[in-house]
Amino acid sequence: MIDYSLRELECFVAVAEELSFTRAARRMHLSQPPLSRHIQSLEARLGVRLFVRSPRSVALTPAGRAFVADTKGALAQLQRAADRAKRAARGETARLDLGFVSAVLNPALIGIFQRFRTTYPAVHLTLQDCPPAEQLRAIHEGRLDGGFVGASPTTPTGGLTFIPLSREPLYVFLPRGHRLRAEKKVRVQDLAGEAFVMVAAESAPCYSQQLHELCAKAGFRPRVVQEAARGQAVAVMVAAGAGVAILPGSMARLAGDSLVALPLADKSAHVTYVFAHRSGDKGAPLRDFVAGLRR
Repeated sequence: MIDYSLRELECFVAVAEELSFTRAARRMHLSQPPLSRHIQSLEARLGVRLFVRSPRSVALTPAGRAFVADTKGALAQLQRAADRAKRAARGETARLDLGFVSAVLNPALIGIFQRFRTTYPAVHLTLQDCPPAEQLRAIHEGRLDGGFVGASPTTPTGGLTFIPLSREPLYVFLPRGHRLRAEKKVRVQDLAGEAFVMVAAESAPCYSQQLHELCAKAGFRPRVVQEAARGQAVAVMVAAGAGVAILPGSMARLAGDSLVALPLADKSAHVTYVFAHRSGDKGAPLRDFVAGLRR
């Protein structure tokens, strides 16, 4: 087992984020020579180079890029452990930090939060509204215990467990004057050639991939003219006439009469919502929360 120094790891993350030994040293309240020695010591322990250095730039090596994500997660976990120990010493409550996507906030999800607060009043439950990709990063890095990340991934995601919660049909959202506005149902293939507005893959990778696969199955690649970080913004763009969109049917209530939302006829046109958490996380608050979800 490699004996890492906490200070070495903190210095590594600072340089990896700043990509400058000067700025990292200032951030760590060190002079540059001690910072460099910490990095050199860490590289010697690992037996790999973490940075490519030149007089004008600093860049992560492939080994450095592979090491940085797990290192950030480990430091976040240590900080959380220290915070919990301090709270326990002061007699304070346990803590559970969860994320959610506001676009899929519904009475059932609100009921889950309310029941947990009632059943476990000693647990301090905090909720953060953030896009799926941001939630997944925060869960990986230990900044969130879990999250309602929206769509289920279509490909395996290492290190995370996904619990299916519910399924919702997908609708096509159309500007009010669209040629298909009078249809009762729309086939995905009927949308070939249309200008699409979509949730950006950087914000919701699983959902974006699912929509592209849905269009590919219908025989075309969507012509994406605009993207947004959230589904609500996509609906606003549709109402403004930017194009058509495929969104969960429940979002039609947010748009009101400003656009037309019609169900898709395709049997696979639905989204499965999931709760994600780190695989193997055995913290009592998360374990109790997951048990409640499974019930």
